[in-house]
Amino acid sequence: MVLTALSASLWSPLAQAQDYPITPAQQATASQVAHDGVPLAALAPNAPDHYTVKSGDTLWAISGLFLATPWRWPELWGMNQQDIRNPHRIYPGQQLFLFKKDGRAMLQAGQAVSGDGMRTVRLSPRTRIENLADNALPPLQTHLIEPFLAEPLVVDENTLALAPRIVATQEDHVMLSQGDRAYARGPASAPLIDGKGKVQTFRVMRNATPLKDPGTGEILGYETQYVGKASLAGSEVQRPSRDLDRDGKPFLDIVPASLDIVSAKEEIRVGDRLLPEPERELLNFVPRAPSKNIEGRIVSVYGSAAVANAAQNQIVVINKGTRDGVERGHVLALLSDGARLRDPTDPDKALIKLPDERNGLLMVFRPFERVSYGLILEIKTSVKIGDRLTTPN
Repeated sequence: MVLTALSASLWSPLAQAQDYPITPAQQATASQVAHDGVPLAALAPNAPDHYTVKSGDTLWAISGLFLATPWRWPELWGMNQQDIRNPHRIYPGQQLFLFKKDGRAMLQAGQAVSGDGMRTVRLSPRTRIENLADNALPPLQTHLIEPFLAEPLVVDENTLALAPRIVATQEDHVMLSQGDRAYARGPASAPLIDGKGKVQTFRVMRNATPLKDPGTGEILGYETQYVGKASLAGSEVQRPSRDLDRDGKPFLDIVPASLDIVSAKEEIRVGDRLLPEPERELLNFVPRAPSKNIEGRIVSVYGSAAVANAAQNQIVVINKGTRDGVERGHVLALLSDGARLRDPTDPDKALIKLPDERNGLLMVFRPFERVSYGLILEIKTSVKIGDRLTTPN
């Protein structure tokens, strides 16, 4: 009955709209693990025999609780496939039990009851009346990356230079904030028009910082700085003036478009550029290892050009994007570059290089063509620009 209720909820229109994707490869892995279990060596060192899912948990954290490699998500799902039809839908209050037999481990959900010395699991009929789609655990602490889904934007060299720009403020204000009126002009070929089918909401962007590959020096794109959002309130036009020139002909007035500042992360000023507001993206990522080997490097730490080191839960840019096969949700291992030093035991003091050591994990959440933004999930020491990344084993 529980499964029936769960299934019905999972296939409701609302639940379907919020489901995370399940790839055929994930489905195949889950099916195999559901049949065979996983070897004990795949379990986390301190994997508990029993765990009750709590509000505030994440799927990543629960996967890391039972498995040595949290990104092997489908295996956790497979261990419990009978009770969890969708790997991205585990709910607070569910109890998970780990069973070990013949060198393999299986996971089941349900309620434990005491028996004749052996643990058993009983699935009790019950009705769930709350909205399951709203209560399902998130993959990660999504509040860490949600602002970055809208803010940073990587563009080519000309996109920002040709974008509409703010040309004046009301009452000669130097800085603009929420609620203020701004005036803007687009390029001659694409003036700002307030009308049906035209862009009405814009991101206000500033600067265009080049993102250079730390290895080759190639410019991979330009990162723009998000400073706010504006809504178009009136079109820009050119019209004859009431004033006349020496020849008695009217001047041509250039009237910029009117915009209302909807929000401001920083003070907005003349010269800032306008880019169309994209549609809101859903957080439909699933942390997983890439199916092929990917080797990359850290390009920059988001937030300040002066910051060269990043800590856990910070955002970094890597020099791999969709053209390299990088997808949203890919997990990559962070490597600390081994030091070069002289061998003190060698009479010739030969130069040696220590091996690169794994430093933590990063998950890609916003890929562009040639670069991607990633969240540092785990870390031992700080990550610096130039550090390498690779597909985790």
